[in-house]
Amino acid sequence: MDVFGIIIAALFSDNFVLAKFLGICPFLGVSKKISSAAGMGLAVTAVMVITCAVCYPIYVYLLVPLGLEYLEIIVFILVIASLVQILEMVLKRFSPGLYSAMGIYLPLVTTNCAILGVAELVIKTVKANTEGAFHLQNVIFGNWVDKWFGLSYGGAVFSGLFYGLGFTLAIVLLAGLRIKTDKLQVAKAMKGFPITMIAACFMAMAFYVFTLI
Repeated sequence: MDVFGIIIAALFSDNFVLAKFLGICPFLGVSKKISSAAGMGLAVTAVMVITCAVCYPIYVYLLVPLGLEYLEIIVFILVIASLVQILEMVLKRFSPGLYSAMGIYLPLVTTNCAILGVAELVIKTVKANTEGAFHLQNVIFGNWVDKWFGLSYGGAVFSGLFYGLGFTLAIVLLAGLRIKTDKLQVAKAMKGFPITMIAACFMAMAFYVFTLI
């Protein structure tokens, strides 16, 4: 699979929110405004990238040699929680407006299953080859990562970046749709959360088209 194929998969056909249905809580909770949605998306992207960059070597060069692979989820959650705490302090210091807009959803990034999902995605596909090296091989990446990133550390970071951008794309699009639907005259029973869910369903249907390519 080429670079373009990986980007399309991460952004559209394999979108964590609209295809895997991970990260729904911030997707619905922080999508009332485009600005807050974009801020949350970029925050999640940053955490995804750093999570992949940190978790990959921890798993490959620490947990695997010590036979502690069964601790991966606990270790990954600790890494993600630490990164979110750092991000929270940075936003509170340099962007108090965005920090206030995110509210309770910023700490919830710690438990955002999309972040843990991308870490598991790149780690669960780590396999030992005949020379004892590690590389990514699965139905999504194929041999593409080995071709472009050697032992796949760069591939892990690259996938974290574009899966994060896929999350950002989804949440920003939903924010735009919510702004539009708020101006529409709809039945009272459909106002608010119900019409938001319908909009999200139509988005998922639209993104499904990319799985047919």
